[in-house]
Amino acid sequence: MKNRLEEYNAALDRAVEHAREWIGSLDDRRIAPALDADGIAARVGGPLPREGCPPEEVVDLLAAEAEPGLMGMPSGRFFGWVIGGTLPAALGADWLVSAWDQNAPLRYATPATAAIEEAAAGWLLDLLGLPPTADVGFVTGGTMANFTALAAARAAVLRHAGWDVDELGLPGAPRVHVLVGAERHDTVDLALRYLGLGRPTVVASDDEGRIRVGALAAALTGVPDGEPVIVCLQGGNVHSGAFDPFGPAIETARQRNAWVHVDGAFGLWAAAAPDRRHLVAGVENADSWATDAHKTLNVPYDCGVAIVARPADLRPTMSTYTDYLIATSADPGDPFEKVPELSRRARGVPVWAALRSLGRDGVTALASRLAARATALAVGMRTIPGATVLNDVVFTQVCVAFEDDERTRAVIARLLAEGETWMSGSRWRGREVLRISVSNWSTDEDDVLRSLEAVRRAAVT
Repeated sequence: MKNRLEEYNAALDRAVEHAREWIGSLDDRRIAPALDADGIAARVGGPLPREGCPPEEVVDLLAAEAEPGLMGMPSGRFFGWVIGGTLPAALGADWLVSAWDQNAPLRYATPATAAIEEAAAGWLLDLLGLPPTADVGFVTGGTMANFTALAAARAAVLRHAGWDVDELGLPGAPRVHVLVGAERHDTVDLALRYLGLGRPTVVASDDEGRIRVGALAAALTGVPDGEPVIVCLQGGNVHSGAFDPFGPAIETARQRNAWVHVDGAFGLWAAAAPDRRHLVAGVENADSWATDAHKTLNVPYDCGVAIVARPADLRPTMSTYTDYLIATSADPGDPFEKVPELSRRARGVPVWAALRSLGRDGVTALASRLAARATALAVGMRTIPGATVLNDVVFTQVCVAFEDDERTRAVIARLLAEGETWMSGSRWRGREVLRISVSNWSTDEDDVLRSLEAVRRAAVT
């Protein structure tokens, strides 16, 4: 009879081999998938076979059938949406997390993963310049990070208004006024919808997508005295990369006792780079923050980070207590008190590994390098006939348009069909745009040059 290790060996060996083949293909492979979802469904679907097959054969089958439908997202030439790659140490750690198979809500039950996540949380707060006493929860992504922080905000502002939402619910509660910039990310609205807070009040933004402080002040005057207020600010506009003016915006919000939340999915990491830190000046004075480790930090999916300045605002909102949970009664608290889930993988372990592998200097260099690559792409784009860079390139985002929408769409279509690079289309300032997000640690000068030449080919065809 095989022992446990023998049962796993063949499947794990095959997985390692296929993973190495995949990673090794990224420098030269076409970025776009060769088959669409329907094509892959025809290969992997149909009736479930009556008989199974050995684990190693399942891994081989999975790798072979999935390969034509894989997007080259880990490539240094992938600039779509805002999607990072995976640092080697983070990938290795993520494999260990799966092998360890620890459900990570309790310090008592899984002390190793809890302690590792706590260490990672402390490093994050230090790197981002946020209050060292803040609570940090590792969630699935930016949407749930916004949800978690805004759930704490909802409870806190209602409590200050004399209403216990945990006890009484929302029916009959004072209206919570939520103010957002005109170019906030849609996940903020989604989180507000999940929380039953409805549509926010939209405040005007400038040409780069930064909230206008004067417009914020005017909007706040429309809120009746004493009614609860949440102001959502943005660290890194998804098109321009621009940052809201945190110092004056937070000071303005404080005059109405508003809770201030910052959605900084990729941009909050500018705080780690001395040459970009000015972009987030004053951000530490907010009440909560949301970011993604699987973007700028380059850990595997999924890993968002919800940060709340005062643990007393977060833990009563997220936690639950039952007889069978042996919970911690004091700081630093249990992981489940900081996130919406009880059952979850130890997402913070790859964060620890990424930070430990980079060190402080490496995180600084990573954030600065990504911004420098974006600048280089913008400079190169300006040499392509008909191309116009529409934004001030301050961090990692570049938006490009051609002479008119039809031409921009045509260039994007030819670029993606060729597959040498991937840059997603979007619409900004009333125009079709080619949107470039530099998020991958492995993007080098050669990737920049190859990608620019691909755009040039698409533009002159």
